[in-house]
Amino acid sequence: MDPEALFDTALARLPLIAILRGIEPHEVVPIGEALVGAGWRLIEVPLNSPQPLESIAGFAHSFGDALVGAGTVLNIAQVRDVHAAGGRLVVAPNFEAAVVREAVRLGMVCLPGVATPSEAFAALAAGASGLKLFPAEMIPPAAVKAMRAVLDASVRLFPVGGITTANASAYRAAGATGFGVGSDLFRPGTSAAAVSANAVRWAAA
Repeated sequence: MDPEALFDTALARLPLIAILRGIEPHEVVPIGEALVGAGWRLIEVPLNSPQPLESIAGFAHSFGDALVGAGTVLNIAQVRDVHAAGGRLVVAPNFEAAVVREAVRLGMVCLPGVATPSEAFAALAAGASGLKLFPAEMIPPAAVKAMRAVLDASVRLFPVGGITTANASAYRAAGATGFGVGSDLFRPGTSAAAVSANAVRWAAA
């Protein structure tokens, strides 16, 4: 299945992206099994994690029906490294047109970070698959609703940063497609059992 189709399938199942900042390669299989068991199929390993490319390769090899990739992707070289490791998802905290275009050229799903309508339209023009609204602490539900009003209805919006099960419903009502979930799901040292419990709690929410 091509990455865009895999993305659509994963979103239809559960529109949540697991942000596993700080995960180590030996944790990939147990953490991956916990996530997949709870219905998660979108997995992001930020590049400032230990040995991130090794972890990405492990996820891609072990969980073929998941869309796996990297976060904190800041330049073209990193896009290529993620692709070579088997990653098919590129997420960034910022919008850099060259990064988006390279990801698109390689057939990857790309979610650049934006915080304004100007950035949003520029990112979409560059070929972005969707938009990471970051940091969501600066983009409350009212701002998401305003952005949704001017963007095409098909544009996928993912608030990231400070999203919890308590405020997620307000963002969804405002037009968010889904969310990236980080420390409320996983942080260094979190056991697979705890990740499973967190993943189930989020899926239910």
